[in-house]
Amino acid sequence: DVSAKIAAGGRIVIPADFRRELGADVGDEVILRLTDGEVHILTRSQAVRKAQALVRNNIASGRSLVKELLQERRREAKRE
Repeated sequence: DVSAKIAAGGRIVIPADFRRELGADVGDEVILRLTDGEVHILTRSQAVRKAQALVRNNIASGRSLVKELLQERRREAKRE
């Protein structure tokens, strides 16, 4: 754990070793998530991987959301 102070404008400096561990560099965009009163920092790629895992864990094996979406789009296109 590392202690940090909140500066003007709500700024907090993320220590270099934390940034390295995250794979984040100066100018990179990060996502802040508030969960149970805690702030979690994720890189965009971490957030994407978490979202993919969430979908993967809640979709039946063998089901293709892409195929379903394409079928739906084709049905909509026929109606137009």
